[in-house]
Amino acid sequence: MAEFDPPSAIGHMDKDQPDLALDKPAEAGFCQFFASLPEKGETTVRLFERNGGDYYSAHGDDALYVADQVYKTTTVIKYLGGSAGLPSCTLSRLNATAFLKDMLVNKHHRIEIWASETRKGGGWRLAKSASPGNLQSVEELLFGGSSEVSSSPIVLAVSLRTTGNDKLVGIAYTDATTMRRMGVAEFVDNETFSNFESVLIQLGVKECVMPDDSQNYGLKKIKAILSRCDVVVTERRRADFGTNDIEQDLNRLLANGMDATKLPELNMAIAMQCVAALIKYLNLLADDSNFGEYTIETHDLSQYMRLDSAAVKALNLTLTGQAGPKSMSLTGLLDKCKTAQGSRLLGQWVKQPLMSVEDIQARHNLVEAFFEDSQLRQTMQEDRLRSFPDLHRLARKFQRGSASLQDVVRVYQVLLGLPALQETLEEYTGEHAALVREVYISPLREYAESLRKLQELVETTVDLEAVENHEYLIKADFHEELQDTRARMNEVLAALQPEAERVAVSLGVEFEKRLKFERNSQYGHHLRLSRADASKIRGKPEFLEMSTQKAGVLFTTQKLRMLSNEFIELTESYEALQGNLAKEVITITGSYFPVLELLNQLIAHIDVIVSFAHVAVHAPIQYVRPKMAPMGDGSGIVLKGARHPCVEIQDDVSFIENDVSLVPGASAFQIITGPNMGGKSTYIRQIGVIVLMAQIGSFVPCQEASVAIVDSILARVGANDSQLKGISTFMAEMLETASILRSATRNSLIIIDELGRGTSTYDGFGLAWAIAEHICTKIKCLSLFATHFHELTQLADKEPSVTNLHVTAHLSSLSSGQKTLTLLYKVLPGVCDQSFGIHVAELASFPEIVVKIAKRKAAELEDFEDKSGGGSGSNGAQLPPKQPRVWASSDEAVRAGGMIVDRFLREAAGVWRAEQPKQQAALESTADGSVSAASAATARLLEALRGLRAKYAGEMAGNEFVQEVLRSL
Repeated sequence: MAEFDPPSAIGHMDKDQPDLALDKPAEAGFCQFFASLPEKGETTVRLFERNGGDYYSAHGDDALYVADQVYKTTTVIKYLGGSAGLPSCTLSRLNATAFLKDMLVNKHHRIEIWASETRKGGGWRLAKSASPGNLQSVEELLFGGSSEVSSSPIVLAVSLRTTGNDKLVGIAYTDATTMRRMGVAEFVDNETFSNFESVLIQLGVKECVMPDDSQNYGLKKIKAILSRCDVVVTERRRADFGTNDIEQDLNRLLANGMDATKLPELNMAIAMQCVAALIKYLNLLADDSNFGEYTIETHDLSQYMRLDSAAVKALNLTLTGQAGPKSMSLTGLLDKCKTAQGSRLLGQWVKQPLMSVEDIQARHNLVEAFFEDSQLRQTMQEDRLRSFPDLHRLARKFQRGSASLQDVVRVYQVLLGLPALQETLEEYTGEHAALVREVYISPLREYAESLRKLQELVETTVDLEAVENHEYLIKADFHEELQDTRARMNEVLAALQPEAERVAVSLGVEFEKRLKFERNSQYGHHLRLSRADASKIRGKPEFLEMSTQKAGVLFTTQKLRMLSNEFIELTESYEALQGNLAKEVITITGSYFPVLELLNQLIAHIDVIVSFAHVAVHAPIQYVRPKMAPMGDGSGIVLKGARHPCVEIQDDVSFIENDVSLVPGASAFQIITGPNMGGKSTYIRQIGVIVLMAQIGSFVPCQEASVAIVDSILARVGANDSQLKGISTFMAEMLETASILRSATRNSLIIIDELGRGTSTYDGFGLAWAIAEHICTKIKCLSLFATHFHELTQLADKEPSVTNLHVTAHLSSLSSGQKTLTLLYKVLPGVCDQSFGIHVAELASFPEIVVKIAKRKAAELEDFEDKSGGGSGSNGAQLPPKQPRVWASSDEAVRAGGMIVDRFLREAAGVWRAEQPKQQAALESTADGSVSAASAATARLLEALRGLRAKYAGEMAGNEFVQEVLRSL
């Protein structure tokens, strides 16, 4: 049944939640339609467009979700069809836009927007659908004229071929919202698909298209990696990965008439399957504007440092899905960019650290130029970059055919600013002037020269004086016909007012006071008299009455009507001619966007470099330029006064600096021990952050820094349960560690924090020892291993490349006899000589009775381990396995004795439960100095236990097993 929004359904559009007022038939019809909709995935949200997009509605589970996410209350829920009917909720256009952006960009959900089908007899149709990697249909709705978008959503397709133990992975990817560029790659991967995971991180993939093949074990593993990296999975039929038409399709999409058959990428059979799947998924051939616009390139995995998803989280590279200030993540800290394209590029650089010493040093040189010249840096930020538009977004409008003369003017304003930008850069005469000229000034000159004719075109065709009044028109004198039409319009306008003045004279009324000369869209040019003066025109045939309104009587004359009609016709002709000429100007402007895209990339590059310099200068302590070198030949990571950039910037934090020396062969593997909260995790993470900052071209938070280039940063930090994915804490540990062991090379940096805590002490220590030994003897890369297994420090006696460090803490005694723990956050050589776990519990304000019991129990265990020579004592690195006790008593004696002991313990527990409240009260009072109460309570408890022992003395004495147990204590 058709459902339409009656006038009453529009509601109050100025409210945050518009009213959804439907009559009974409309409610019933919509509920029936909603019930007929196909099922959707759990991460898909459906919205229904109301009143042409003025507001939106959600229904069913989606309504409850919207109520929770947007309004934080269920009181906004209304029920269509009665109290037990369909839950419904509305969103204003503003709220809907914010909600959609959050769903797609942050929460990685899919979106469907349904619209009423008014032209086909009613009903609803799926008007728009979007996913995190494919925002094309909702791009205008989400971003509109704003260019503030933090990253370009990359959608990637993957396919796999397994031959024996070899796993050949093929990928294709594209950014569906900005540049029309497609990348492909094929590579051999290991069992954990660590190379594929690195590609996901390097590209910042939001969505992955993969074959729907539930029997392929390799694809199942890839799907698990995608889930770990928070990438949305879209499964498609295997037929979508067919390559029968790939050459024909590419020939239609590729730019510059490129022949697909001559592409070297065509030899990558698996990657071409992925290209075919992307073309179908994004429906690229359905949009004529895509034809002849795409380029294709091969992605080289080795040109960037490899990062795994655990490293991205451990180093806090992004704030995705987290609340808090931007500076809590490295990207947010470094992002002082003034343009949207700069912010996007910075986000890309953070996930693509460079591997070439020359390329890194070139970036450092550019940062140094802006770091040292404060006037240059400030002028660039405040005057040259701040108002620069995002030409990527403008390019999309021209590609979609939705651009206007206003957009042409925005491009023109960019061209006007190029000379000043170039002049500012030319004023720099410092040490790196030649590099600035090569990287920035020379390309700017080239682009400005290529765009000179576009600037001339705009100045010739567009009425720039009218732009000052926010009118965007073609100059009247640009085209002969346009000029003639404009001249005739002016003649008609000149004849209109004299006719109106003549009427005023003939009626004997004052012009513009009692007789008004007006114009509107319905009546054109006309005259108006008040109702009181209406009698002056009544009965006179030369005056043609048009309408009587509250404001007065509208009328005209034959000549005025003729002139008005002529002016309307001329205006329509003029506007049509204006429109045609404007289309030509817009089309010509769009043809310049390949050059404008290059200019946009250059501006983004400048913006990121200036941002790096700004952050380095304005840090609490200024950053320094790191010295870069290839790994090996004695070079490693040597830092003096290293700090964590995201921690030191927090309010009320006085960061304790630490030196770092990670040198292959000498101190490549470092074991860090010490109390919780003592700074172990911050220390090892800050080293990873500093190395990454150095390799993306940034200065680093140190007094001095020498950094050898690492090919990957691999991390195993924290205990992350994934119950919803069926993965325990320990299994998550093992999966991440297995990936590290398979993918690390001699030039990698490994960061491991508290490995082995997800299982028993014996198993955990055994695994930690074996993994540490494998890394330092087989892989031999730079490694940081923070642990509570103090016995692991014995590895330094066995392996010369292992160094022990510890974070310091000071334990002092108060006058009351209690001890207080002070964490010093200083990392020093050697092993931590004691555990401070119970003292940390005291700092966390544990109840005193709990702390006392913990201390007593810890002492008992230490005493037991000293006597038995086992446990996790510090007498040796290898923990002996626990052996079952062998008793000399007969089996019958063991069974009977066990029953005696069981009865005794049950009664003892009852005595304890009866006395426990009094005992606890006595212990609490002891802290206040009341010793007598504690003594009395203890005496009562001991007396009760003595009586119980006397009761069982005879039975215990007569059982050889009980006597054997007592002798062993």
